[in-house]
Amino acid sequence: MSVPHSRPAVVLALAAALAAVGLVPAASPAAAAAVPVGAGSYSDTRPAGTSGPTTNTGAPVTPKVTPAAQGKPVPTNDWWSSLAFQRYGDNPYSTPMYGHPLTYQATAGGLDIGYPTTPQIVGDGRQYEYAHKRDLTIGLTGLNSPDTKADAWSDWTVTPYWSDGARTLRTTIGHGSPFVYARGSGGNAQITTAGTPAVFADQGNVLGITVAGHHYALFAPTGADWNVSGTTVSAALGGKDYFSVAVLPSTDALATYKKYAFSFVTGSTVNWSTSGGTVRATYTLTTEAKEGTERGTLQALYRHQWLRTTDALTPYTYVSPRGTMKVREGASFGTSQKAAPVLPGLPRTGDVDAARLRGHLNEVVNAADPFSGATDTYWTGKALGRLAQLVPLADQIGETAIRDRLLGLMKGRLQDWFTAGGSNEFSYDRTWKTLTGYPASYGSDTELNDHHFHYGYYVYAAAIVAQYDAGWAADSAWGGMVKTLIRDTANPSRTDGSFPFLRGFDVYAGHSWASGHQGFAAGNNQESSSESTNLSAALVLWGSATGDTGLRDLGSYLLATEGEAIAQYWFDADQQVFPGSFGHDTAGMVWGSGAAYATWWTANPEEIHGINVLPVTSGGSLHLGGHQAAIRRNIAEMERENGGPAVEWRDLLWEFQSLADPAAAKAKWDAGNGGYTPEAGESKAHTYHWLTSLNALGAPDTAVTGDLPTSAVFARNGTRTYVAHNHGSTARTVTFSDGKALAVPARSTAVGNGTVTDPDPDPDPEPSTGDTFRLRSGGVLTTATGGTPGSDTIPSAGGANHDGTPYRPLVYEVRGVNGTFGAGRTTAFRLPVDAGTAVGLGQQVRVSYDLTGDGSFDRTETYHYFATDPVAGWEEYNQGRGLKSATGTLGDLRGGTVRLEVWSAIGNADSRLQTGTDTAVLVIPYS
Repeated sequence: MSVPHSRPAVVLALAAALAAVGLVPAASPAAAAAVPVGAGSYSDTRPAGTSGPTTNTGAPVTPKVTPAAQGKPVPTNDWWSSLAFQRYGDNPYSTPMYGHPLTYQATAGGLDIGYPTTPQIVGDGRQYEYAHKRDLTIGLTGLNSPDTKADAWSDWTVTPYWSDGARTLRTTIGHGSPFVYARGSGGNAQITTAGTPAVFADQGNVLGITVAGHHYALFAPTGADWNVSGTTVSAALGGKDYFSVAVLPSTDALATYKKYAFSFVTGSTVNWSTSGGTVRATYTLTTEAKEGTERGTLQALYRHQWLRTTDALTPYTYVSPRGTMKVREGASFGTSQKAAPVLPGLPRTGDVDAARLRGHLNEVVNAADPFSGATDTYWTGKALGRLAQLVPLADQIGETAIRDRLLGLMKGRLQDWFTAGGSNEFSYDRTWKTLTGYPASYGSDTELNDHHFHYGYYVYAAAIVAQYDAGWAADSAWGGMVKTLIRDTANPSRTDGSFPFLRGFDVYAGHSWASGHQGFAAGNNQESSSESTNLSAALVLWGSATGDTGLRDLGSYLLATEGEAIAQYWFDADQQVFPGSFGHDTAGMVWGSGAAYATWWTANPEEIHGINVLPVTSGGSLHLGGHQAAIRRNIAEMERENGGPAVEWRDLLWEFQSLADPAAAKAKWDAGNGGYTPEAGESKAHTYHWLTSLNALGAPDTAVTGDLPTSAVFARNGTRTYVAHNHGSTARTVTFSDGKALAVPARSTAVGNGTVTDPDPDPDPEPSTGDTFRLRSGGVLTTATGGTPGSDTIPSAGGANHDGTPYRPLVYEVRGVNGTFGAGRTTAFRLPVDAGTAVGLGQQVRVSYDLTGDGSFDRTETYHYFATDPVAGWEEYNQGRGLKSATGTLGDLRGGTVRLEVWSAIGNADSRLQTGTDTAVLVIPYS
């Protein structure tokens, strides 16, 4: 859910700050024109009496950009958007911008930068923040600019511009960059510090200083010399126009950073691909050598990135609101992760009672107003999403009449909105290059807030319609308007002159931002991360239904990436991000400066915990099941804070719990479904089907993926169920990452256990001992199936931190292994572990390969530890936690040795590792 965005000093002051903004009538021409798009249209003029982007006092505002950037689509809803969107009339520069590790704010004299390293707990303990605090200002002597404009931008970098007539300054800044690259004319380079700097290195044109406990390096052109006078540090540029500043992780890093001081970043680009159930992305910086020939650079990776990369990282780290950032030496790095599960609907199980479901469906379609009086884009979208979830359910039980009535309701409302000139329409703003739906709501017009939240529902509903009516979805019919909404919210093109690239999605931060102007002291924010993933899932479904693999794969990239970011930054799944002093297991809102246990409109715990769950869909919600311990902690905290189980949003929170504990959630439904009112985007039909189906299927098993984006796996009592939906017109076989295969008829959903396929039909040059080894007590790894179920005790870490270093490990080993290394394959494992009721435990794995059995290990892989929950019962620790480190390389095994070590990385109690079953396995990348 989205609500008006304000400018609070503290998030808990939201209620007082949510004042309505004034509306400014549009300057109406003689007549508005409807721009045709297939069978639909949008208007080229706002409806009379409505407003476009404004300042906080209601005055119309235009993009604050240089002539070089005029006419280019401005990336609103970004981490730096206040440079271009002047929300406050008295601030023509910017509000604080959180690039991480550095923070920035433009002022008349240049660019203030800071490196906040100590969190503050504010708002009665409900918010943590690493607030921007100036350490120094990068400028030119005498610079006094009347404003700061955006001069250029790329996927995650931006170049602010200052000019006072005599002096001109440009700086390039970006997510993950420890450098600020400056180009100036008309004055000497000037750095003013917040306090008297301590000099720790003076090499003429290279100066190392410490300010407020943070270390910075200043780099002037060769031959220049920095002069320190009190809190002013200056250098004549000697006819050159460049200099740079870097924040150092330590003073001994100066030599490394000096190497890249004049390799100026000129742009940033992400590229993605999806294949075989894996999403890969490459993040690349383009550079220009101002001196010498060095074209490399340094990048600080966020946690969601370094968890998913195998690229080499340096020992250097930074503090950030998103946990530790790790430094990569090089102009690019890649990530690889499992695709998130997406289905148009959960499959039917025998546990669903058709008569009961039919009754609940009729409650919806026979309502006096299935849209509940919705008139604006947001609440209309919620109603469309609610209906869309029911279409596959009606189809499953043969209720084609109900299905078609639902489709008719959706088509009618979509077509109404997709046609200009009525009481509701979409209008294109040429100045801001955005499409706004009127009636608007929650600042979607005046602040350009939340377009991805609102329009995601429309795209999702359209995708379900397209599944059943391809003609309706054709570009010449109504598909053209669907694609126009997509271009506004998630445009994959960087050359489209009508809309910016991926408006709301911050590719480096890994998630979307909600505010169009970013005009807050805490940076930008996003509350309902789940409404963001709703759009990503809609892209997967729309692209699948219409044959647009580009949009389908874009959706897969966005969903997988934001899914990991949500787990880490909203739910603190690994308990490595939130400061210990924060005291909460979830955040309702993520800010540039931190996160808050809050929402924009209420402090009720149910909404705080539920806002990042809604809407619950089989497209955008199943990925949450990959972090079941975090779900359990989340529900437990909600019930503590709430003084008992959910009441207002019980259906959403039951559905959320079912992603980790289906039986417990179903029991709550059984006990309490008689007298509650569904959440506005929910229905009893969907909730009943969801809870009953997952109780039969089990929770999502995200460790296994299919090679079709519209597939998912569920696990219950050690048994996996494989599901895939084929939107295509011909039958196909879906192969899953554990070797199972599923035949899926055209335009159908298939369910089954699958069959094992041979990944290498060619005979091995030597007898292979197999790639799947099962754990047996006593330290044995064996390819034999069966066995006697048991468990081994993982000794306590003794209260110390053994992250990365085996401590009293359990060791399982097999010798004499032959196998051919499969290029592109990686180690996998599934280890059931249980901490009982102990709190704060984490188990860790190391896998080592001795290729020839000579006693020397050629390849060692250490994985990030798994934080177990304090609830008795097995949890699966798998390779999806990501590599912490790796040494050596893999090659063919010839009489080799494979070793698995498991130990307690943290904690003060013993835990257990399951053995003797076919679910406790190590899979090596060999055939």
